Amino acid sequence: MNDILSTLADLVRINSINPSYEGGVGEEEVAQYVEAFFARRGIETWRQTVVPGRDNVIARLPGSQPGRRIILEAHMDTVSTTGMTIDPFDPVITDGKLYGRGSCDTKAGLATMMHALAHLKERGITPPCEVWLAAVVDEEYTFLGVRKLCEDGLRADAAIVAEPTELRAVTAAKGVLRWRLRTRGKAAHSAKPHLGRSAIQDMAHVLRALDEAIPTPAHPLLGPATLNVGLIRGGEQINFVPELCEISIDRRLLPGEDPQSVWAATNARLAELPGITIEPDSPYLADGPLETNPSEPAVLAAQNVLQSLGLDPAAAGVPFGSDASKLARAGIPSLIFGPGSIDRAHAAIEYVECDQVLTAFEFQLGFLQQFH
Repeated sequence: MNDILSTLADLVRINSINPSYEGGVGEEEVAQYVEAFFARRGIETWRQTVVPGRDNVIARLPGSQPGRRIILEAHMDTVSTTGMTIDPFDPVITDGKLYGRGSCDTKAGLATMMHALAHLKERGITPPCEVWLAAVVDEEYTFLGVRKLCEDGLRADAAIVAEPTELRAVTAAKGVLRWRLRTRGKAAHSAKPHLGRSAIQDMAHVLRALDEAIPTPAHPLLGPATLNVGLIRGGEQINFVPELCEISIDRRLLPGEDPQSVWAATNARLAELPGITIEPDSPYLADGPLETNPSEPAVLAAQNVLQSLGLDPAAAGVPFGSDASKLARAGIPSLIFGPGSIDRAHAAIEYVECDQVLTAFEFQLGFLQQFH
């Protein structure tokens, strides 16, 4: 097996489910694997404690230009294996695809980055810029790892964040805003509903209003903003008029939309519904969108490498969030790039195309040597 695919298989065998999810043990075993990989090659690494028992691992390769730095970033955690119909930790290769939880999201990207650094080191090639590879925790829940990485004035001239983009250079990504909202009615016996007020029926009016709360202008790479109500809970039993109903809202944000402003405007609009008592919680997740200027040197370098590999060099957009938006807010021009499709991430059958993994390695290698 190719060395890169062998490393990917090793990573897939390790359970690194985020501890916030069922079956989650955290990222420690992957962190140890990454450390050992670089130690065998004489590449400097250090840990950055995020929360007790969960550390980012950072590897460093010196560059020829003082003060210039590239960050390669990939998360070590995965979502749960609930609902998977294959063995999540058995990295079988069939028909050119490597299967298993995390194979696509995003251990394939991590493996390509690890081997890009190793290749340069083993061949005595000094890249123009210092390179940091940051293997971080908690991307799949609340982004604790990248937030810690960005503390204390992190500085770099470019960042590439590993996510499945089907080998496209992604410069735009939607942000996400999540919050809970309740309607409060009045309990009564179902035989005399006129003595109460149904919180569920009130919520029906809220849901209709939410459908109308999405702005119509679309982004050229991302399309329209979206809103999804993913959870709803209400009532106590069949013969009660329900006093309480709660929903959880997932709002995807376009560049130019501020999470707090969207939250406030949406709730203000709902508060205008006559006679309905609405209780919104503060957002429990608010992450702004990503939009990297297409004239940034990092974008141009990525496009040159893609073109040299015979791939589509045009900038792309994705509807999902990632660590890239946090790095961008730290002032670092950031791209999202990796093998595989987001349609396979978190899926019952997760896999990544092996040929894309090998091509992604070539991209990382080319970018590290061309960006200066």
